Amino acid sequence: MKTLLGLIIVLLSSQTMAASSQHKLESATIDLGNKPSLQRGAKYFVNYCLSCHSAKQLRYSRMAKDLEIPSELVELNLMFTGEKIFDGMDISMRAKDAEKWFGVNPPDLSLIARSRGADWLYTYLKSFYVDVSRPFGVNNTLFPMVGMPHVLSDLQGLQEPVYIDVKREDGSVKQVIEKLEIVQPGKMTPREYDQAMNDLVNFMVYMGEPAQMERKAMGWKVLAFILLMIVIFYYLKKEYWKDIH
Repeated sequence: MKTLLGLIIVLLSSQTMAASSQHKLESATIDLGNKPSLQRGAKYFVNYCLSCHSAKQLRYSRMAKDLEIPSELVELNLMFTGEKIFDGMDISMRAKDAEKWFGVNPPDLSLIARSRGADWLYTYLKSFYVDVSRPFGVNNTLFPMVGMPHVLSDLQGLQEPVYIDVKREDGSVKQVIEKLEIVQPGKMTPREYDQAMNDLVNFMVYMGEPAQMERKAMGWKVLAFILLMIVIFYYLKKEYWKDIH
């Protein structure tokens, strides 16, 4: 029985990966030096993602330091379940409750940007559409049969698919989604929503490796030091060997 279940999971996963690979990904603009973007992304993550998904690998204190947000503002505006400033970004939902409501325990998102990629996340967040056959009333063109509700629908609005007919090799015709169209506007215009999702993905990329900003800054300093030492060693070598040559 376990072998059969494992085979089913593998088949479903392969189908999902195949569907995702055929979907053209949109490009996210990642700029970890853009602190206002990261701050906005943190706000969206806490308000829309953190209710179900944890990010335990990132501490509030580290986020406050890196994003240049005063700790008092973090505690007031980004912490709602009695956490301490040095705690990781966890949720109050119990695992058994999550499994009861969603079928599975929502995964921790600390490393999701590193495993999926920024472009995949950006495209995924823009690809929800109305599908009344699904438990939460929505589906996703990038992640078919997704088990997640469209929690950002109040910002984006609701989209419906526009289908086109495509001929198969055997001559039969199937319908495929050509594009998605807004049928019920949200609080944001499409352009504003795209910017909001770019900010959110930018924050999630930062969240996957908070030290990368310091690492990259340190890397340039190290390279500059090496280049300087090469020049010094070159002239030092000439000074030592001038009598021999």
